[in-house]
Amino acid sequence: MPYRIKEKRLKHNLTQEELAAKSGVSRATISGLETGMVTITTTETLRKIAQALGEKVSDIFLD
Repeated sequence: MPYRIKEKRLKHNLTQEELAAKSGVSRATISGLETGMVTITTTETLRKIAQALGEKVSDIFLD
């Protein structure tokens, strides 16, 4: 499942480390989701990332 996490993260001028600290999700997981190396994750992880970005979960999925 492709995600728009990097696009949204850069829109908010955050590094992966800053997003990790803000969301409570590891930088490695965020990196993996951004690069496609991690393709399966939990709804809770996506919710944490979306909340940290001020976005809806549905907004971090590619159309």
